[in-house]
Amino acid sequence: MTETAIADHGMVGDLQTAALITTDGSVDWFCCPRFDSPSVFGALLDDERGGRFSVHPVGTEYETKQMYHPDTAALITRFFTADGVGEVVDFMPPLDERATDNHRLVRLLRCVRGRMKFELEVAPRFGYGRVPHTVDVSAGGVVFSTDDVALTLHVVREPDDERLAEAQIHDGDVRGTVTLTAGQVRGLVLESAAEGRPREIRVAEVERLFDETVAFWRSWLARSTYRGRWREIVERAAITLKLMTYAPTGGLVAAPTMGLPEQVGGERNWDYRYTWVRDASFSVYALLGLGFVEEAEQFGAWLGRRIREGGAGEGRPLNIMYRIDGSSDLKEDLLEHWSGYRGSRPVRVGNGAAEQLQLDIYGEALDSLYVADLAGLTVPHRGWAGLAGVLDWVTEHWDQPEEGIWETRGGRQAFTYGRLMCWVALDRGIRLASEHGRPAQVDRWRDARDRIYEQIMARGWNTTRKAFVQHYDTDVLDSSLLRMPMAGFIAPRDPMWLSTLDAMESELVTDSLVYRYDPGASPDGLRGSEGTFSLCSFTWVGALARAGRLDQARQAFEKMLTYANHVGLYSEEIALTGEQIGNFPQAFTHLALIDAALTLDAALDRAEPGAVHRAVSVHSVQLGGLRV
Repeated sequence: MTETAIADHGMVGDLQTAALITTDGSVDWFCCPRFDSPSVFGALLDDERGGRFSVHPVGTEYETKQMYHPDTAALITRFFTADGVGEVVDFMPPLDERATDNHRLVRLLRCVRGRMKFELEVAPRFGYGRVPHTVDVSAGGVVFSTDDVALTLHVVREPDDERLAEAQIHDGDVRGTVTLTAGQVRGLVLESAAEGRPREIRVAEVERLFDETVAFWRSWLARSTYRGRWREIVERAAITLKLMTYAPTGGLVAAPTMGLPEQVGGERNWDYRYTWVRDASFSVYALLGLGFVEEAEQFGAWLGRRIREGGAGEGRPLNIMYRIDGSSDLKEDLLEHWSGYRGSRPVRVGNGAAEQLQLDIYGEALDSLYVADLAGLTVPHRGWAGLAGVLDWVTEHWDQPEEGIWETRGGRQAFTYGRLMCWVALDRGIRLASEHGRPAQVDRWRDARDRIYEQIMARGWNTTRKAFVQHYDTDVLDSSLLRMPMAGFIAPRDPMWLSTLDAMESELVTDSLVYRYDPGASPDGLRGSEGTFSLCSFTWVGALARAGRLDQARQAFEKMLTYANHVGLYSEEIALTGEQIGNFPQAFTHLALIDAALTLDAALDRAEPGAVHRAVSVHSVQLGGLRV
């Protein structure tokens, strides 16, 4: 067998961890108890040694379809056979910040029509497949145990059903079958509660859990203020982002997966189960744009804690990423015993880029706090004292080489985007200080801000290319600079900017898809190539809309929607074949989708005389001011 295609998955989660489930009904990625814990099921990265939790029809050919229960994160995988129709309903009851030890993955089996025999296999591989486990079977279910972790499998059944104790146990795996007729419902619940004992769970109890989970997601989604043209896809992106938020701290993981390749067979196989300052800052724009103020406030608190702690590498105020609990031990290691997704090695756990200097994070953090301030989320006194210290550091250190937004491993450079975002950090700090009368070295900040502006215009602009370029010693184009007009650094219809857009279109854009930089230049110091970067593709849409190229922007956006998978999820990149590659689902991509939709909606509304303005008020403030 080979690993299931990245796009052939849906995701469920409980706001502390998540499971990826294939269109064939197999859980082939699940880390417990947290996003960044070692995997229990990892067949996504090694079909033979990774482990899985599979449910599918047996003894007959079948076809499958997968969907989300409307407006929720409950996933339904449907099976169609000659004898009937069945389905598996997967969900995880959400946990709040106080509950951290009772993760439940619920798998309900239902026969919809006719008759169906399901085959079940629970084959955990703890500790990335490196830790052996024991199996204890009882009438109510099974306990899988290691020295550090125990998972309890409860049976969902009625009193007159055949007992799971008659299932087969082989090398620590549990296999069994269950035959259902139309209307019957049975299932399994995998639980991580400490000292959990297997018990028979009645169908009515699990159906109540399902109803409560549905009510949670629909109540949460009802807070959305988005009423634009792409409501279904935008709301699915919002649910996906919520699923990747760690409730106890408010941190947002970049993706719930690790090791998925940016080129199948290549070495760009990173661990994304951590909170990047950049990604989480971008989430503030998207969440406030949809009316989710509470989530934006939680990230502000998370960022504030990181600033108050300080003490990052090389004396700088912030690391570029942290574990979801705020700790910074992300030592990178290799899982030599795993083959990797379709042979893509090495499989990396941890992330060595955590030690890099990436100056852009300060601009993204300050911009997000400024946007939050516009929405009424004012930085408290202790937070301001920390921010002022950060900006003092930026004032002293902005003019130095760095690794840049793309986490290059080929040496430090004077990246234009890093300088741009240092300008943003100082500009937003000046505005916050002035608008709230906060004490600050505003004159020094203003002087540094203006020097950055002059340097970018003099050295970031390449007269031969007639475009802004990746760094001062190259003529390579870089799509991170699509954010220049969004940040307010340059007018969206400035001739220099329109010339840059034209240059990018001729070199980085293929139909609606956008590369991060010239794919032939390989400035990141690694072998091989990569696909187009979906974050950049959606950012391209926003840049076109701001430049007044509305028809082109709308067409590019609609084309990007065709690259979503069957349930509206996106990975990091798109391969030459149109296949989704990279870690999945990717927070960056869904954030950019939301921002593109809001930006395009607002631009189209303004272009329609007498039209009702559908853009949410907070985003309208952004569009009317700095973020055009």
